[in-house]
Amino acid sequence: MIRKAHAEQNQKIQKKILVVDDYLPTRKLIIDTLTTSGNYRVDEAENGQQAVHRFDESDYDLVISDIMMPGMSGMDLLHWIREKNPGAAVIMITGNPTTDLTVSAIKKGAVDFLTKPFDIDELLYKVDIHLRQKEMLSAQSMRDILEQNRIKDTTVELSKRSYIYDAIEDAPMDNDVIFEKIAELSLQLVDGEICAILLYDDASREFHVKAIRASKGDVRDHSMQSAALKMVYNEVIERREAVLVNSNDHPDVSPSLICAPLMIRNAILGILSIRKKKNREVFSKRDLHHILSLTKRASLNLENKILYESIYSSVMDTLSSLISSIQARDCYTEEHSMRVTREAMRLARSMNFPEKDIESLRIAGMLHDIGKIAVPDSILLKPGKLSEEEYLIIKNHPTIGENIVKPIILLEKERRIIQCHHERWDGSGYPHGLKGPDIPVLARILAVADAYDAMTNNRPYRPAMSRERAIEELIQNVNVQFDPDVVNAYIKIL
Repeated sequence: MIRKAHAEQNQKIQKKILVVDDYLPTRKLIIDTLTTSGNYRVDEAENGQQAVHRFDESDYDLVISDIMMPGMSGMDLLHWIREKNPGAAVIMITGNPTTDLTVSAIKKGAVDFLTKPFDIDELLYKVDIHLRQKEMLSAQSMRDILEQNRIKDTTVELSKRSYIYDAIEDAPMDNDVIFEKIAELSLQLVDGEICAILLYDDASREFHVKAIRASKGDVRDHSMQSAALKMVYNEVIERREAVLVNSNDHPDVSPSLICAPLMIRNAILGILSIRKKKNREVFSKRDLHHILSLTKRASLNLENKILYESIYSSVMDTLSSLISSIQARDCYTEEHSMRVTREAMRLARSMNFPEKDIESLRIAGMLHDIGKIAVPDSILLKPGKLSEEEYLIIKNHPTIGENIVKPIILLEKERRIIQCHHERWDGSGYPHGLKGPDIPVLARILAVADAYDAMTNNRPYRPAMSRERAIEELIQNVNVQFDPDVVNAYIKIL
């Protein structure tokens, strides 16, 4: 009886959490973590529409939702929750955080973000703190409400800073874009009006503007290389430290300036300079600390990108040689891979996938048949229909391709696409018989592009289908071979 009463009491105080994510491994990771680490009742939904149905059946204290989902997006779900169930706290999950996205989500009512891949301790901390905040708010005590607001303001500020820092790390590989991004994020971080990044030429002791951004007006209206500013720049170079200068200290600086070094392997690359704080306020030591943290992250990221580009270039040269060896044997494979890559990228863009995913499709598309390097010419170039035994050999090429790419850590996402591009929606594909959402979404996209190209081009054993006949085949194989959302998106752009 005592155990029963205790169990009933626990049941009463259980917090109800809904996890919404179309990617099963992420969803299961969150659910398993929460159910084993706290007194939570956790339900799941694989998309926004299913989450809405869950809310019709039950109320939730907290929702953890992915942003990028087919159909009803996480942002659309957030809007629905705020209108229909304002009492539920919502934490958003994203693999591509941006400042604009963060601000937009917070304005719509999200309490926090989780960035993929996330740390388990970070997940548990954020779930606990936001559930505690809900309890404080429900207490109806003025003191508690004020404390809640203070914590919330602090959380928003920390989230903003965190995602500004993360945005630097996720900046594109193009260095010019990186510098522009750093300047833009610096302005947002300290509410500055103009930011410039100047590269330093040690031989000539001159500064060259690499990027310049202004919160308003034309950047050409701003001079970043006056005599007074150069004195400050030289001081930063000499001291190799960030400085804060106000007009009281330097009459020619109006009204305030932060200047910090950008360094790579202890060598001065340049400086980051921010003039004017909005509303003519002066920068604080806190602003200086924020900019110093940002420049350290930016410097490390630039160094990592230089190293990454070097390794990446070497790896791709090696893989290009392997691709060339296949192309020398079978020109169809070369042309097919190029067409499939182009179509897969076009399809992904129409579905609003981020550029990082599109770049992964570009690499995976060119490499998806690399496993055919191990297929004998007698099978690869056979003009007629393959025997059952020959077909079994052909079916090994995704696994062989995966094993070729597997040692290359930089291509982990691309490896999974190569491995899974012949998996089928109903689970009848190969090599692992994966089913539905368990198949990586980029592999599902590549599979549709691959099939369409194979159908609409001549092969020695059969003529090409018409566009209309190929579309019919895609439709007939929805929910069998192909993801219905991917097929529907592709038909719209054919």
